[in-house]
Amino acid sequence: MLLKRSIAAACLLVFGALAGCALTGGAGSDAKNPSPPEPSGQPKVSGTVEPLLEMMTALPQGDPARQAELFQAAKDAASLSPTTTNRLRYALALAVPGHSGSDPVAAQRQLAELLARPETLLPDERLLAMEELQDVDQRLVLQAENKRLRDEDSQNSRDKLQALNKRLSAESDENARLRKALDEARAKLDAVTHIERSINDRGTTEPHTP
Repeated sequence: MLLKRSIAAACLLVFGALAGCALTGGAGSDAKNPSPPEPSGQPKVSGTVEPLLEMMTALPQGDPARQAELFQAAKDAASLSPTTTNRLRYALALAVPGHSGSDPVAAQRQLAELLARPETLLPDERLLAMEELQDVDQRLVLQAENKRLRDEDSQNSRDKLQALNKRLSAESDENARLRKALDEARAKLDAVTHIERSINDRGTTEPHTP
């Protein structure tokens, strides 16, 4: 995520440089013989976007209290003074992962609403919002896929558990049937043994005829 912030900042710097070139272009004879541009140093992002990038970098790195403070400040500003910049700040705070207030679904909705009226955003604000919306979209796709895989795994686990319970129930029924058959066999054996003993007893007690 920090690498993505750096890439976004670099893109904004390039955009600023191109915008600067467009603004310094002359017309007429001056355009044919343009004077060398005065050194102005490295182009910078606008004053509205630089604090946004700083907030996005600081938010996931702070301790929980600092994270809550930064997030609440962005939320309050968007609520009390809903300028485009404040709304963008809050949408970006929602989009940044790694803190308790992160909500990619709400961030996706708010960024899309802001980009639906691009004329209300400065060029570098619009670029930052587009970059972050793409990142949020990708994260939500990955989260949905991850949830789908977890659900499939849970379903597979439930199916395996049901199959195991069915197998155990079948084995229990089979054991009960075998115990019943064994009891019946013992009862029959006891009956036969009793009959044989009775016959033997009568044979020994009856008097022999000469």
